[in-house]
Amino acid sequence: MVNEKHGINPADTNNALLSIIVVTYNAAKTLQTCLQSIFMQTYPNLELIVVDGNSTDDTQEILQSNTKQITYWKSEPDNSIYDAMTKALAYTKGQWIYFLGADDELLPNFSTMALELVNPGYVYYGSVLTRGLKPLGPVSDYYLAKHGIIQQSIIYPKIIFERYAYNLKYKSSADFALNMQAFGDKDLKFVYLNYVIAKFADTGVSGQSRDMVFEQDKPSLILKNFGLKMWLRFKIRKLKGKE
Repeated sequence: MVNEKHGINPADTNNALLSIIVVTYNAAKTLQTCLQSIFMQTYPNLELIVVDGNSTDDTQEILQSNTKQITYWKSEPDNSIYDAMTKALAYTKGQWIYFLGADDELLPNFSTMALELVNPGYVYYGSVLTRGLKPLGPVSDYYLAKHGIIQQSIIYPKIIFERYAYNLKYKSSADFALNMQAFGDKDLKFVYLNYVIAKFADTGVSGQSRDMVFEQDKPSLILKNFGLKMWLRFKIRKLKGKE
């Protein structure tokens, strides 16, 4: 069964449309707080797309009660979180794309950062709050290759998803792999903006499990997208037990 609901339309402003995607499954305990953090944003041209995996708790009821403030939502079974995210992308109309977990929260500086999105060839990233750690700040190319960047810190230009797709064989690191592809694309550039834009709960799939299929492919992905020098550095440090 597919349940689809359409809510508000994005505002007609001079600011580029920014699409926020939330995917859910049995997220009733945290979903309303997540949604409220989006509704409170001051950026004037947002759309909100929610794809639910046919939840059996009160998730669908919460979505129904917020229909007027959600641009589009649907509920149907999916095969994985990245399958749901891929479905959601098909409903976006924004020039910019952002993913938020149903147990995460946007902070006010998300809207401030959104106002600085000017180059459609830039992958903009800020910082998030997680596990009580200090916000990460700008990262080196090697850090990006080795650790990646938390997805909730990134606002993507739509060109990313016109060129690339999530590799569904990666159960918890498909976003990491996609970011590697984006880095290897010479038409794109990662740019840091000094804002803390979200609280990242670290309780979802990516925060709770290691993707062994991705870990096996990681060296080849580094070689392909970061080059021989970065690959050699990674391999040498791994041999020394520093990876």
